Amino acid sequence: MATLGGRATLVPAAEVAEAESADRVSPLLHHVHCDGSVSVLLPADHHLVATAWQAPRGEVATMVELADAAPVPLREPIRGLLWITGWLRALSDDEAREQAVLVADDRPDPRLLDVGHGATLLRLVPASLVLADAEGSHSVSLAAFAEAEPDPFATFEAGWLRHLELSHTDVVGALVRHLPEDLRGGHVRPLGLDRFGLRLRVEAIDADHDVRLAFSRPVRTPGELSAELRRLVGCPFLAARRTG
Repeated sequence: MATLGGRATLVPAAEVAEAESADRVSPLLHHVHCDGSVSVLLPADHHLVATAWQAPRGEVATMVELADAAPVPLREPIRGLLWITGWLRALSDDEAREQAVLVADDRPDPRLLDVGHGATLLRLVPASLVLADAEGSHSVSLAAFAEAEPDPFATFEAGWLRHLELSHTDVVGALVRHLPEDLRGGHVRPLGLDRFGLRLRVEAIDADHDVRLAFSRPVRTPGELSAELRRLVGCPFLAARRTG
């Protein structure tokens, strides 16, 4: 989720939001660094920029909410949320330019050229992280976040799921056999893919249900992924090789 960016929303401390008659801010650009800190690009005249500069330590308590949206159209599109709470700090011109270079190294974006020219870069120093998805909510330590590696399939997950949804409904239909009996009558959609398995969204009449189909082992290459997907689908050629 953090690697792909997703949709970000800033939620400043209650007293700041109340004073400015606003409680949620959509940044022009955001980037989550491997240590959990977040670079945030805002218009230079935004009230949150002025608030940070006027604060006693040049920082305001703020939460960044990252929403992970499914790459296929679903009636409930958000797959998960990551909340990073900490201190949003104002940066000097030199610090902002240095920070922009760091962001550009990982995520080149022409909007970074606006830093110092109508836009201001701020930095959120994290204090806590909470991850929420269909399986519940749990805290993530800063050390664990820093040590985590991006999933090997993160960059092509969206395109692959869209292709599966549009061109391989037969494959999705074959996966239904892994679902609980009471869910097999719902509308089954591809929801997510990672090295541990495939996630499906079942849009039933009463509610939506997310189901994970686990791989037999973690996979890291397209070849390993292909073999695990054929196993889940019930590919007869794969079964023949195993019994031959």
